[in-house]
Amino acid sequence: MTPVIASDVDELVGTFVHPGEHLHLAATQARPNALTYALCRVFGRQGNFSISTTAVHSSAHALALSGCARRVIAGFVGDTFPSPRPNPLYERLAEGEPFEFEAWSLLSYVQRLLAGAMGVPYAVTGSLAGTDLAEGKGDQLWQVDDPIRLGRQVTLAQALRPDLTLVHGACADEAGNIVMFPPLGEGPWAAYAARRGVIASVERIVSSEELRELSDRVVIPGQRVLGLCEAPLGAHPQSLRAIGVSGVASYLDDYAFLEHIVQQCQDDSRGRDWYQEWVLDVGSHAGYVSKLRERRPTVPQRRPVGSSATRQERLIVLAARAVVEQVRSGGYDTLLAGIGSSHMAAWLAAELLQREGHEVKVAAELGAYGFSPQDGDVFLFSLRHAADSEALSGIVEILGGMVSANPRALGVLAAAEIDETGTINTSRTADGRWLTGSGGANDIASSADCVVIATASPRRFVQEVSYRTSPGNRVREVVSQFGRFQRQGEASPFRLTSWLPEDAQVVPDDPAAIDEAARAEIRERTSWRAAAADVLVEKPITDEELSLLRTFDPDGRYR
Repeated sequence: MTPVIASDVDELVGTFVHPGEHLHLAATQARPNALTYALCRVFGRQGNFSISTTAVHSSAHALALSGCARRVIAGFVGDTFPSPRPNPLYERLAEGEPFEFEAWSLLSYVQRLLAGAMGVPYAVTGSLAGTDLAEGKGDQLWQVDDPIRLGRQVTLAQALRPDLTLVHGACADEAGNIVMFPPLGEGPWAAYAARRGVIASVERIVSSEELRELSDRVVIPGQRVLGLCEAPLGAHPQSLRAIGVSGVASYLDDYAFLEHIVQQCQDDSRGRDWYQEWVLDVGSHAGYVSKLRERRPTVPQRRPVGSSATRQERLIVLAARAVVEQVRSGGYDTLLAGIGSSHMAAWLAAELLQREGHEVKVAAELGAYGFSPQDGDVFLFSLRHAADSEALSGIVEILGGMVSANPRALGVLAAAEIDETGTINTSRTADGRWLTGSGGANDIASSADCVVIATASPRRFVQEVSYRTSPGNRVREVVSQFGRFQRQGEASPFRLTSWLPEDAQVVPDDPAAIDEAARAEIRERTSWRAAAADVLVEKPITDEELSLLRTFDPDGRYR
């Protein structure tokens, strides 16, 4: 059946979407933002949709502001740029405001889509077990006896099958064959898992002759597509990669626009003003693009550069040192970092290792492998980094093949809370306020050795986390701004092994005095009961380390 060609995204959504359906917003590199806005315009609070998507951030805040989503299934809810952080719109997410929420890890979520695409009832996952992410999912997640490894269990997750999947592609022909370019994020699985099929926006509809030249880039075949339309800049403010498509240019993430969304959505009133201006008042996708062209670009303000490292820079450099030593001693060949200070530490570590002739590959969970970060662009998922990658793939290949199945992968993760067992919380505060969720952190911590990086405070280094987002049994080292905690094995307690005093001029000469000064730091800055004995004094942050870090981050996003 030939798909319907609609005039615009609002007509496409109005034709094929029905209130109360389970809709999937595909998380490839190019997100279906024009279609998301159209959902909000066409249906508003009458939508009553169940929405599944890997993450709710930036433009997807329109789902909350419009009221069209009754329930959301995702792995992350918050903001990702300029750095990962909670968004006030979701402070009461655990109470079902602004929508009911079902939390998963990134890989387990995609594994559920993969099972749905294959027509099987369950996915086997190595994630979630032993954490609060597994709680409350009695009809979707099961621990069953392993039929081969007696005495052990495996985790089964119910297949995820939306009614309709919404995607944005680089181009398609009139038969509905959709071209996408890697990194592919979740890939094609939601298109195959959808019970009714796919509706798609694309930058351009091309002829069948043009498409034949791109047949190796067709990710979603026309057989799955019910309808499509053209929507230039349909992924904005996210990026789109298009190589060799006539009449279609790649575009990068619009950082100024992303930051504007974050600023506006810091309170409900300004968030609604943004929604009114950029979703409703524009009236259509054409109106949105026209308004974009009238907008004056803004230049980010660079933070003042001091001669000494800030607390955040000390944290990142200490973590990079830890990663360097772990790679040297543990034989790791791949670094997979979570977004934030953790990925900055991984980038710095990889550069320092390369300078001494020890190469390690850096990977990003959405599908980039073996890339060198581009100076001045601190966004982990920037297409600038992807362009310089050795390989581009998707979530399954990275979190599955290059991490879960690779004993030489080292995870570098951040934590909102971390306890004395290494268990990580990035989901909820002690009083129930929503943070951000797992993303791929649970998947990494469930299958790979890890270094965790976190600014120390008594509310962050706790005796027991408020919510178990990621397991701690494979955490080898926890790094704070004042020192590094290590342990011999997963059953052993963490011990402060190195100390970086803020003032190098006051470092005691006597080892016993050093240990006591380090213990005082633990008592003041954490709620841990960790020991500190035979503590080594870290050398001061070097000019080389600081210069490299600031080359990556000239605007001071992580300063």
